[in-house]
Amino acid sequence: MSKRVRSKYKINRRLGCNLWGRPKSPWNTREYGPGQHGQRRRKPTDFGIQLMAKQKLKGYYGNITEKQFRRTYREAVKRRGDTVEALIGLLEQRLDAVVYRMKFVPTVFASRQFVNHGHIKVNGVRVTIPSYRVKEGDVIEVREKSRNIPLVLEAGQLTERDVPEYMEVDFSKLKGTFVRVPQFADVPYPVQMEPNLVIEFYSR
Repeated sequence: MSKRVRSKYKINRRLGCNLWGRPKSPWNTREYGPGQHGQRRRKPTDFGIQLMAKQKLKGYYGNITEKQFRRTYREAVKRRGDTVEALIGLLEQRLDAVVYRMKFVPTVFASRQFVNHGHIKVNGVRVTIPSYRVKEGDVIEVREKSRNIPLVLEAGQLTERDVPEYMEVDFSKLKGTFVRVPQFADVPYPVQMEPNLVIEFYSR
């Protein structure tokens, strides 16, 4: 598991943004990098800009390793059509991303752990793999025994984000349907993402 779990908000200051749009992000009060040299600003190189874009997109989806992210990029390249749209579609089809989008948990980090611990069913079958790829029409639900977990109850009350239109959720049953694979423009990122620069970074 990624070491980022214990210092997940430090990435906000390192990348210079409130990556998940959360009210308690340290970036809201300290808009500079971490460490004693955090307030120094240098003009980034083209490579640095591309790297930052890659780190931002990868970081947004939580505990994805570099190996997993590169594998997703390679799969996106092999698909027909726009590589940017394919990359975003593949990332949004991850089960941990879908559970987070459906507001069953408050954070994408909690989503990965929630899936790992067996609290989620896909089409009536328990799935414990966060990277499991959800398909159009799949029904995702929180197991009945897990519906009163404080984490789930907290997530349902959050007002900082909404369920995107490419999903349908019944909060009374904690069940949702993945309606379609989204386009990049459909994804409600709280900060500006530049997947075109990610493609440039890997295609060097």
